[in-house]
Amino acid sequence: MPITVRALLRASFCAFAVATAIPAHAADDDDKDKDILVVGQKDAPISIEPRGLSVSLGEDQFDGVNAFNTEDLIKYAPDFFVRTRYIGDNNAVPGFRGTHSAQSARSLVMVDGFVVSNFLGNSFGFPPAWGIVSPSEVKQFDIVYGPYSARYPGNSMGGIVNVTTRAPDHDEAFGTVQAFVQPYRQYGTKDDFYGYAAEAGFALKGENSPFGFRASVRRLRNDSQPMQYYQFGYSATLYGGPGDGKPVTGAYADPALIPAAIRDGKAVVAPVIGDYSSVATRQDQVRAQLRFDQGDFHAEALFTYWWNREETLHPKTYLRDAAGNPFYGDATQRASFGGHTYTLNPATNFRLGLAAKDEWLAGLKLEGSVAGFDMRANLSTLRFDRQDSRSSNGYAAGIANGAGQVTEQGPTGWYTGDLLVTRTWGSHDIAFGVNGNLYETDQSVFDTTNWRAASGRTPRTRTFGRTRTIGVFAEDAIALDADTLLTLGLRADWWRAYDGGLTARATNGAQAGRLVTQPYTARAETAFSPKLALKRGLGDGWAAELSLALATRFPTVGELFQGSLNSDGSFNQNSFDPNLKPEKSRDANFLLRKRFGPVTLTGSLFYQRIRDAIFSYVEIKPGGFSVSSFKNIDITRQFGAELIAEVRNWPAQGLDIDANAAWIDAETVRNRADRASEGVQFPRIPSWRFNGNLRWRLAPSLQAVVGMRYASRPNTDLDGLYRGDAYGYTSELFALDVKANVDLARNLRLSAGVNNLTNDSAWVFHPYPQRTFVIEAGIKL
Repeated sequence: MPITVRALLRASFCAFAVATAIPAHAADDDDKDKDILVVGQKDAPISIEPRGLSVSLGEDQFDGVNAFNTEDLIKYAPDFFVRTRYIGDNNAVPGFRGTHSAQSARSLVMVDGFVVSNFLGNSFGFPPAWGIVSPSEVKQFDIVYGPYSARYPGNSMGGIVNVTTRAPDHDEAFGTVQAFVQPYRQYGTKDDFYGYAAEAGFALKGENSPFGFRASVRRLRNDSQPMQYYQFGYSATLYGGPGDGKPVTGAYADPALIPAAIRDGKAVVAPVIGDYSSVATRQDQVRAQLRFDQGDFHAEALFTYWWNREETLHPKTYLRDAAGNPFYGDATQRASFGGHTYTLNPATNFRLGLAAKDEWLAGLKLEGSVAGFDMRANLSTLRFDRQDSRSSNGYAAGIANGAGQVTEQGPTGWYTGDLLVTRTWGSHDIAFGVNGNLYETDQSVFDTTNWRAASGRTPRTRTFGRTRTIGVFAEDAIALDADTLLTLGLRADWWRAYDGGLTARATNGAQAGRLVTQPYTARAETAFSPKLALKRGLGDGWAAELSLALATRFPTVGELFQGSLNSDGSFNQNSFDPNLKPEKSRDANFLLRKRFGPVTLTGSLFYQRIRDAIFSYVEIKPGGFSVSSFKNIDITRQFGAELIAEVRNWPAQGLDIDANAAWIDAETVRNRADRASEGVQFPRIPSWRFNGNLRWRLAPSLQAVVGMRYASRPNTDLDGLYRGDAYGYTSELFALDVKANVDLARNLRLSAGVNNLTNDSAWVFHPYPQRTFVIEAGIKL
């Protein structure tokens, strides 16, 4: 019998009612901590409000990870993933439970409480600014699943992540170096890709001084595996027609690929003809933190700058002509292979590219007591000092510095700020405050006569706009008795989108040849979001929690202010929807925890129903070109169950295990824009996830680690037509990682490890890394 939403919620309420009916014993130390933390820190409190499933990771967990990027440190967290395609990936989007891997606007990510989530858009191209902090500067990673606290905006609909960095609390100097290599074999690409990272820094803190200062620098350099592959173009006219194209060899006819067409009742798969080039990435980071602590007053200033360069200058063709020479296409735009004729446009295939993104974060935080109230205020901004990408019109133009295009952004970035006031009155812990943000973008695209120099520019398009959100909130955590805590919260948000528009060149009509700007009409919305959480310590190591919430996630700048113009300069109504509705969710989570000596088990049931979910549709238009646009889905819903185990020093001394399993049912319930998607599993959401990390201290100076991640095969598309395990699909994932840590001296550690030990091939449209080897050395003085 299928599980219904009402049945799931009824089971949650009944379980909580039964749990709270158990007679309360005298609370021991474990029961007094009513924050149900999975993998909970023992020496540091969680930095964000732990409503619903909450995870706090620290040094012990970080020792068990081959970490190249900051986001790697949380890859074994329960029912959680980060879409990291390679070391140094700039598009690492986090996902919680049933969140699509390109729904970046549903996760709120902060560093020391300063927002680094890129709410300029909602896709893989708008990830959090992870590179603002390096892995070795992270002290603690906190994760909360779902929007159950009124303190956070609707972008917490998926969940919240806060990175706490190391504070300058004593004098020290430190350094870390890494080297890694990935032997990669796929189609005609057979290369070894190398990289390294190096970091150094220091901290100063006088014994009696209220001031502390910490600074660090880092460089990461890596060559990735190719991110995409070129395929022949399919033409119904040419396919199976006369062999009037240039005869070639070397293509890979992979029947597992997504079909290009159906012909005579059979799927036609376009052969793979080359790769898009390895991504040569270089990232440089400078970070400085100044703190002042005097009595109960704390002030903190953070500044970090991140330079990022990416080169894709070596696309590789697998094709060879009759003389054995590499073939990149010719003026006929045709090639014959395997008895068929395909299209091959040399102006669009085997492009070369350069990309630069420089961004900086500045933040100021103040904390202290005023008239009996504890107050905290912070203000931050993240700015893209430079963001541009350049690409050639094919291979020949690329190597000759010929025609291409350049995309530039600026001014682009965001400002965020919040004020939190708390006070305890008897059994009431009161919290109230205000927070807000301003996001702005301005992107221009130019055709160029010299793609590398970005010279000889002709304007093509420009998109621009701003969004602003102001929210106020209040929460009251009421201690009903020594074992029971009831938290009531209410949030109100005022959102506005304005100063938006689109510029393009009209090709016909009265405006032919001219740049035409069409402004968007300003919009405003208001939302109210109540919250409720009930926790109870049940004695004898038991605890339970029920959390309920409503949340509203407003459209981002990119979702609203994108699109295209028709040839006469008017808006193309099929390419965008300026009237996108906000996403509205109803959420519930029930937790039950039990400690059995060295083993802690946590069970979780969760449910989320979203009205007007915003999703990017890709439509194929007559002529074979595609149009991508954001539209609302009437109703989606997800529910599921999680089981998390935390084991310490058992069954052997020095053996720690963190393991978790999750079952998820995420479905498109109603979608008038695409009826075929109704009742179908939502794309890129696996039905099963398993993550685990085992750390065994074999000797005082030697630790062995095994990590595992598994996700079952999901649907690739909204209609559930494509499920596969090849390029273009979102596939099943299995990754087995190993690591060894050797303490050569008190402050000197050597580590070596292998990611994806079994060399499993997995895909998220792009290929995930194959087997990767790493060696690392770290020193602290």
